[in-house]
Amino acid sequence: MSSAVVIPAAGLGLRLGGETPKAFREVGGDSLLVHAVRGLKAATAADLVCFVVAVPAGAEDAVGKELEPYVGDARLIVVAGGAERPDSVRAALDVLPVDGIDCILVHDAARAFVPVDVIERVVAAVRSGADAVVPVVPVTDTIKVVGPGGEVVDTPDRSTLVAVQTPQGFDPEVLRRAHAAGADAGVTDDAMMCERLGVTVRTVEGSPDAFKVTRPLDLLLAEALLAERRTS
Repeated sequence: MSSAVVIPAAGLGLRLGGETPKAFREVGGDSLLVHAVRGLKAATAADLVCFVVAVPAGAEDAVGKELEPYVGDARLIVVAGGAERPDSVRAALDVLPVDGIDCILVHDAARAFVPVDVIERVVAAVRSGADAVVPVVPVTDTIKVVGPGGEVVDTPDRSTLVAVQTPQGFDPEVLRRAHAAGADAGVTDDAMMCERLGVTVRTVEGSPDAFKVTRPLDLLLAEALLAERRTS
């Protein structure tokens, strides 16, 4: 069996600033999207045979030409994404092949430098029987729950908290069922949609390198990480 990956890359990434959508901002001369695809393809144990990328409408051909050199012998499908992240994932699922795929990854292009071993851990967990899998890292900050007036109402036990990363991995039928249910309101990732169906979401070890490029400072961190990798 083989795996496939969905990359929703149609968002604007307004917090990052600039006029270029976040997935197409460059680090070290390549877009975050190129870095993400290159990193996924390097995870050979994942056996990725299909990449489906959702991009801003009108950018399909240009993005396809940009990514083609990095997918190797895998199939590349580029589609127009939607207004919200779940819309883009659904648009990708609509064209993603069904036969021969035992794991679907959903990966944010903004987490462009996720290590190979994280990707392979997620796929291995799905193939071992998990319906949904997320890579996680411990929360190091103290977290407060605040009320409508800004007052602190609770301090959760930090030892029970984790920060979730991507790629997230899913049994294909479970992911399609979660999106067919249309439980989009307030969701921030695909695992949360599965949770709303009562699906158990398993965790595997993530990595600090899988941080999400969201703000200008993150671009500087990405440049530093890339420079370190190129010299190691």
